[in-house]
Amino acid sequence: MYYVKKFYIYLQFFTLSYNLIKRMQKNGKILIVDDDLNILKSLKILLDDEFDFIKTISNPNLLLSEYKKEAFDVVLLDMNFSAGINTGNEGIYWLNEILKIDTLATIVLITAYGDVNLAVKAMKEGASDFIIKPWNNEKLIYTLKSAIKIKQSQLKINKLSKDNASLSNEISKPKEKIVGSSPSMKEIFSLIDKVATTDANVLILGENGTGKELIAREIHQKSNRKLKPMINIDMGSISEFLFESELFGHKKGAFTDAKEDRIGRFEIANEGTLFLDEIGNVPFSLQSKILTAIQKQEITPVGSNYTLPINVRLITATNKNLEKLISLGTFREDLYYRINTVQVELPPLRKRKEDIIPIAEYYLKFYSAKYDKPSIEMSKDAIKALIQYQWPGNIRELRHTIEKAVILSSDMTLNANDFMLKQESTSSEWPLKFEEIEKLAIQRALENNSGKMIDAARELGLTRQTLYNKIKKYNLTS
Repeated sequence: MYYVKKFYIYLQFFTLSYNLIKRMQKNGKILIVDDDLNILKSLKILLDDEFDFIKTISNPNLLLSEYKKEAFDVVLLDMNFSAGINTGNEGIYWLNEILKIDTLATIVLITAYGDVNLAVKAMKEGASDFIIKPWNNEKLIYTLKSAIKIKQSQLKINKLSKDNASLSNEISKPKEKIVGSSPSMKEIFSLIDKVATTDANVLILGENGTGKELIAREIHQKSNRKLKPMINIDMGSISEFLFESELFGHKKGAFTDAKEDRIGRFEIANEGTLFLDEIGNVPFSLQSKILTAIQKQEITPVGSNYTLPINVRLITATNKNLEKLISLGTFREDLYYRINTVQVELPPLRKRKEDIIPIAEYYLKFYSAKYDKPSIEMSKDAIKALIQYQWPGNIRELRHTIEKAVILSSDMTLNANDFMLKQESTSSEWPLKFEEIEKLAIQRALENNSGKMIDAARELGLTRQTLYNKIKKYNLTS
């Protein structure tokens, strides 16, 4: 009795092991479309042990809706659905319909008629292979497994192509240097060195124009992910309608203007760094979607029923007081703690005046080379003017001021007047009415950002539409 029990224990063990190995060998999802129910039943029995998932349908009119529900690796498609018609045109019609919604679809056509010309025509239309009834079981399984390998290779190539395009865009951007030797910046550089090599989420705080994106790029460049892309998203410029599509991607046909598949920023940044700029501008109703993606480390493209695993290092930035927004109920507290593992707070330029001239000299050299005026220098009064100015637009304003001076100067020495700095209001001009203050603030923001509406709106903490309405109200020009 003891040996009998032992035998059954070993038998169960080997059975479980065998089934586990079989499951590990199974790979791929197959959609079978044929109007013959007996053929569907036979194919399902044959293929169930070979592949992860088998779906059969007898009505080709349901084909597209079923295809959109699941990420099928291969469609096994009959070529004739109407009795007495053997032209194969129906199969080719549905072949083309599938390819309209998924250009990478892998389709194996099956027919009872060994017409070589029909096979050639189907292959030219985009079929991956061709099977003739009655089929050889081993050959059919081999054909489907080969088709799956082709599909997986196509997906890898397609993703690599999109990743390369994104990397090319990133590489083509001019890389700016962080300039600063003030005590506050030395502390920030030390903090960057400590946090960069970890995968900790970083929240960068600071006024508009203080260089939050430069800090994010420095963290990325010193991280273990530096060979992968850093993808930047301006959260304040994404419309609510396109929010999910921009971040998570979409499938062709998911909405009216979705004419082709689109890969989202989270997926592009996979294994790299994702920088969400102006995170404080995300509407409350959409914050949960970001939180879910960060927590689960997976996304679901719009119009898709399957999730994609992601592995991103998250850096966020804002000029808003998030703790105040939490108290007002406009920012999620759980999202705040999720993005704020380490916090970097950038001081405004007016609080690190010793960095003004080194930054100005850096951009003077940069724009002198760009505009082919390599010998331009700054006079003493120009340097004094730069130090005395309060720089409400911070480094961004300083950079634009230097660029404009280099472009417009006809001399090799820049003077204070070349910077066209705005004079500070005197006490005799105060108090101003609220409308006058608002008008001045809008004028300054537009000047700081060279008339760019998106940048000016971001500096003011307004939506683009609100800024546009106020420009019309005060009869200003952008």
